[in-house]
Amino acid sequence: MKIGVLALQGDYQKHLEMLKSLGADAVLVRTADEVRELDGLIIPGGESTTIGKLMRRFGIDEAIIEKVGQGMAVYGTCAGMILMAKDIEDSDQHRLGLLDITIRRNAFGRQIDSFETDIQVDELGPDPIRAVFIRAPFITEVRNGVRSLASIDGRAILIQRGKLLASAFHPELTDDTRLHKYFLDIVKS
Repeated sequence: MKIGVLALQGDYQKHLEMLKSLGADAVLVRTADEVRELDGLIIPGGESTTIGKLMRRFGIDEAIIEKVGQGMAVYGTCAGMILMAKDIEDSDQHRLGLLDITIRRNAFGRQIDSFETDIQVDELGPDPIRAVFIRAPFITEVRNGVRSLASIDGRAILIQRGKLLASAFHPELTDDTRLHKYFLDIVKS
């Protein structure tokens, strides 16, 4: 099982460290050919517009869509979640459109409005997980089998559809590895 972390821009190093701490065969990915060798991919937080442009420039977007069609699992955090969305409110930025959701960018506010909170994710057990929100999006609409696994004030912040997982927050900025382990279990399934 080979897991890639898209390393075009953003907080990819922390994801790599967390995956390796769980014993995963994890690598940084920067080309379409590298994507084609993966069983799972994490698209990290960062600047979604920049990551989207770079994915398109290097053909990585097409490689991801092709591999998802062959069963590759993908986990997007923050900007990664935005890029996985089918619809982004008030934006025509490049995206993968993997999840039938509508998302609102910077929904919780600007950088100064970033925050941390504990959230309950039943799939991860009875103890809450710490969620770090940095200029975070939230989902305004889920469709076609997308499940909300966690929410804040009725707004979906962690979703799943089959082998696709996305969170509005950054689990890699905590010491809690449960969400990354959950993703690895998705890859294995």
